[in-house]
Amino acid sequence: MIDSYLQQINWAKSNKKSIDKTLKRLKTKKEADRLVNDLHHEVFEKIDCLNCANCCKTTGPLLTSKDISRVSSRLKMKEQEFIATYLRIDEDQDYVFNTMPCPFLLEDNYCSIYEDRPRACRAFPHTDQKGQMNIANLTRKNARICPAVSSIMQKLEAI
Repeated sequence: MIDSYLQQINWAKSNKKSIDKTLKRLKTKKEADRLVNDLHHEVFEKIDCLNCANCCKTTGPLLTSKDISRVSSRLKMKEQEFIATYLRIDEDQDYVFNTMPCPFLLEDNYCSIYEDRPRACRAFPHTDQKGQMNIANLTRKNARICPAVSSIMQKLEAI
């Protein structure tokens, strides 16, 4: 299973131009949303994120003030203590985890704060949302991280 996930990610890394071309080929926002959203559901019927967790191992989310409040409350920490312990400010002036893999990722790829995880984690990989044309650059980047997104792009290319 891991080998097939790595193959998906490697495909995305070596087919950046193909992914761009596929995304640009979509004629309308509605068409893009329908196709990508439908493929999202099809792909996620077969892919189990717990077999991969590459997103949690390589890509940290940005944390909003609501995320910080929610997670620090779950951990029974003051917000400033949570920030000092787990976060840093990145080049865009956003709070992100100060280490990767995610400090809340367990050895079995489960998230120890799953019910209270950051909004960005809840939304990842964003392929089930409206506005796919607006996030094409993000989708292209996510295809190099997430085998599900890579699979969606391959299926989209074949349409």
